Amino acid sequence: MSGSTLGHLFRVTTFGESHGPAIGCVIDGCPPGLPLSVEDIQPELDRRRPGTSRHVTQRQEADQVEILSGTYEGLSTGTPIALLIRNTDQRSKDYGNIVQTFRPGHADYSYHHKYGLRDPRGGGRSSARLTAPVVAAGAVARKWLAQHHGVSLRGGMAALGPIDIAFEGWEHVPNNPFFAPNRSQIEALEAHMDALRKAGDSCGARIVVEAQGVPPGWGEPIFDKLDADIAHAMMGLNAVKGVEIGAGFACVAQPGSVHGDELTPQGFRSNHAGGVLGGISSGQDLRVSIAIKPTSSIRIPRQSIDLDGQPVTVETFGRHDPCVGIRATPIAEALLALVLIDHALRHRAQCGDVRVATPAIPASAG
Repeated sequence: MSGSTLGHLFRVTTFGESHGPAIGCVIDGCPPGLPLSVEDIQPELDRRRPGTSRHVTQRQEADQVEILSGTYEGLSTGTPIALLIRNTDQRSKDYGNIVQTFRPGHADYSYHHKYGLRDPRGGGRSSARLTAPVVAAGAVARKWLAQHHGVSLRGGMAALGPIDIAFEGWEHVPNNPFFAPNRSQIEALEAHMDALRKAGDSCGARIVVEAQGVPPGWGEPIFDKLDADIAHAMMGLNAVKGVEIGAGFACVAQPGSVHGDELTPQGFRSNHAGGVLGGISSGQDLRVSIAIKPTSSIRIPRQSIDLDGQPVTVETFGRHDPCVGIRATPIAEALLALVLIDHALRHRAQCGDVRVATPAIPASAG
């Protein structure tokens, strides 16, 4: 009931706070026999970690992961895998001025009314710092998916604030600080971020993630649909305010003759459904888009109230991402991996003996 666990058969429970001694997660349900070491997890954490460019928070965290349990002689044992990441660069004094107030757009007000108290240091449990354990768990899921099903994941930024980013190729994603599949617009993106930082303001972003190689048949009818669980997981990422599968809201303007993906012996002719039909994977690429709101912690003075309900002016200090979406791509990829491994195991448990006479058609277009 606490809302800290994701998944059914592959279950991930995160723990910790932004300024606590450590953060981490426990993975329960990972199949045994998976070769697993720190080297499998650390590269994904390095992609997400803070302080990697001038456009993100300058909090310096190595994000070195430790595997505390669940492996023996380099293999997963089938028992819970505990992953720990120690916090080493907390500056709690930066938050002393907001202990008695609520930051506009932040979770301060709602946490206070739910629990009767809150940890104001860096947002406590509501901090984006808690996405690091998610990325660590996602690395485990990614390796199993690749090894057992040949599934691969990729993602990138599709918009930064008001700037739409043209797709020029996935090969550009690792070569810029925005995870943008683009080369020609990077200077414009950097100039936009520099102006925001100078003004003390922030912006949102749109991130697109894809999974390739997902076989048809993963997912459940009605309430446990694959796309429903994807949306559920993505909304668990801090600052996400919208999730689209495939064409998403653009389907409103599409006639049925366009939106419905035609099938041929050579494959689908389009992928407006985003790889999901009736809540079950179609074998096409899974395509998910998420909208991330502007960072709530900004330097511009904002109006709010204090614990007594009196009006106050709030100024937020400390180190913050002017756009939290810049580091969101590896997190969104991890969340998609966690949903997919859970559904892969659920499908194996219920329908592992199902044999279909009609062969699966190629993913083809889309």
